[in-house]
Amino acid sequence: MHLSNLPATLVNSVLGVLLLVALPAASAADPAAPAAPPVAIEAFPDMRALWDRAPAAPEGSSPKGAFHHEAERNAFLFAEGLYRCRRYVDGWLAHADPTTGLIPRNLGQNRDLWNGRDSAADNYPFMVLTCALTDRGLFEGRMLDILRTEERVTRRLDRLGDQYSFTKQGFAHETLDFDRLAFDNAEYVKDGLIPLTEWLGPSPWSERAIALIEDLWKNAPVDTPFGKIPTLNVEVNGDLLQACARLFWFTGQRKFLDWGLRLGDYYLLGDRHPTRDSDELRLNDHGCEIVNGLSELYFAVAHAHPDKKRAYEAPVRELYDRLLEVGRNEDGLLWHVFNPKTGANRGQLCDTWGYNYDGVYTVFLVDGVNAYRDAVRHVLANLGPKYYGRPWADKSQDGIADAVEGALNLYNREPIPAASAWIDHQMRLLWACQQPDGTIERWHGDGNYARTTIMYVLWKSQGLHLDPWRPDVRVGAVRSGDTLFIHLASDQPWTGLIRFDRPRHREFLKLPLDYPRINQFPEWFAVEKANRYEVRVAGTEQSLRPLGVELMRGFKVSLDAGEAKRLEVRAAR
Repeated sequence: MHLSNLPATLVNSVLGVLLLVALPAASAADPAAPAAPPVAIEAFPDMRALWDRAPAAPEGSSPKGAFHHEAERNAFLFAEGLYRCRRYVDGWLAHADPTTGLIPRNLGQNRDLWNGRDSAADNYPFMVLTCALTDRGLFEGRMLDILRTEERVTRRLDRLGDQYSFTKQGFAHETLDFDRLAFDNAEYVKDGLIPLTEWLGPSPWSERAIALIEDLWKNAPVDTPFGKIPTLNVEVNGDLLQACARLFWFTGQRKFLDWGLRLGDYYLLGDRHPTRDSDELRLNDHGCEIVNGLSELYFAVAHAHPDKKRAYEAPVRELYDRLLEVGRNEDGLLWHVFNPKTGANRGQLCDTWGYNYDGVYTVFLVDGVNAYRDAVRHVLANLGPKYYGRPWADKSQDGIADAVEGALNLYNREPIPAASAWIDHQMRLLWACQQPDGTIERWHGDGNYARTTIMYVLWKSQGLHLDPWRPDVRVGAVRSGDTLFIHLASDQPWTGLIRFDRPRHREFLKLPLDYPRINQFPEWFAVEKANRYEVRVAGTEQSLRPLGVELMRGFKVSLDAGEAKRLEVRAAR
């Protein structure tokens, strides 16, 4: 269904009140990011007639009624979020290079450029993921075509890509610079291809991730006492730590862990310790990678290399102890940059605080340090009105997205009510940044808008998604104990599947434990293949007992125009 092909009642209804939100300039950390417009209006006023409907009043005062009421409210958020993501895809595809089909880095400066660290890492992957959820034809067609094209036309060294000029229809740079290649390809893997693998499992995109990491290490030029490494760039090495740790589990191949150990030894056993040996530790978007990457390696060695785990334990704990000692304010929010030796900071908070706390929480899971878990619970509990808006050093929509994503991932492990309310508030602010053509701030950070929105709607649906998707069809869910309460509704007749989530951390990544990771898509109500479940249609005697694998493939539902169904799902007793 084309996006414009909506029911006439929706198309013809116009919201009279526009949403006005002041938008500061985009992050100064990326000078290529264009300034956001001074004022944004609701990008899709015609759709508000659908999204702003009040849920039906709960029947009576029973807890079940309240859960179904909340599930219906979540269904409207699901519908809004996926529609916004789908329009984002349309907005960016309209500016694709007509010869190659690749999307530009930005729509102002660098409009002529595709690169790995931005176009490929931050924007394109979340166009792919949006299409996987909303348009299978586009996902299997144009999105895959972009992957095959960039593999072919950007190939510079073995399978490593380099920056590509649309004007030249060739490389943007005359000479090969391996440090540039390392940055571009490591970012592409960590920020783009790994998140796709988190959701899709094995795919052409996971194959691309493996190929790039293999060739980065094959060509690693930097000698260290611990073996050759690809670069001395701390951010890139953080990317590589995360990628190597996850690909070790995903592939079962020891070489990925061995490569990660070179970096782990370099930072933990040498003279490059992030806090002991440094006068500056950046916890922002370009510094948190090493903090989190070392935790991912630590988790891996705790399960696969006990001798190395013992060697790393003291320096790993030293890192996180010092971060918690001088790297946060009284509410637990983290400083943008601080001096780990003196404790001095610049008074600015980072939007990526949750990414760093992923590392803290992971070490709690490994070593059982309760102070680390307490630190995470403390910051989530303090996400109140004081931190509504844009209190971060990064004032762009990307800053909002990163902060929400970090909070969501931690809330999945520690469901603190204050965090839930804060996330809901910040998402309204994020969505208000979108423009009528579907783009957001018209730079590569727009992809982070879609990534975070998808994470948010999967929370509101508890991991459920629809096949086929349509703008007027909506699903929301709430879990209480072992029961999932589902609301499904459509304005026009619809027959399709409700697909349930699976324990992706185990089935796809082969992880022994679902530790928090940057850019993961948290699991909410994940069914087990071999388990049997009871599915009951509320208000009827209808009850089914499908296997988990059947729910993963999709539970078939038909809806008449204007019909809503309430389902209750639990493990069969």
